[in-house]
Amino acid sequence: MPPRFSGAQIAQSETKGVKVEESAQFMATGRRKTSVARVRLRPGDGKIVVNNRAFEAYFPSPALRVEVQQPLVHTELASKFDVRVNADGGGIHGQAGAARLGIARALVRFNPELKALLRQGGFLTRDPRAKERKKYGQKGARKRFQFSKR
Repeated sequence: MPPRFSGAQIAQSETKGVKVEESAQFMATGRRKTSVARVRLRPGDGKIVVNNRAFEAYFPSPALRVEVQQPLVHTELASKFDVRVNADGGGIHGQAGAARLGIARALVRFNPELKALLRQGGFLTRDPRAKERKKYGQKGARKRFQFSKR
């Protein structure tokens, strides 16, 4: 899907050797467990907003903040893009993982040459682990009722 453009596209910025329209927008979706994060990258100064809240307020843990920023830091583009994330479902850790995958995918949309670098860092791999469903007639996904031989 090509990037979306809106309005007058007059000013251009130089980002990692590639010219980007100021109004260019690169969108992608990331998922982890039951969380979904829709990510929009725009050329800017490195501001991150999650669900219309400040990045530091939404992810209070420094470990989660580092996890979300990893693809941008790994590609040395942290100060070149503004990031808007709309996260839904799951818990805060799942949303952080989904945002990380979404940012990595959006960076590949911006510049396909970054795909090898992001793949090498493990940022384009979706974490497939999810809660296993409860089976009918049983207490849980794996838990069984007590077996009695006699």
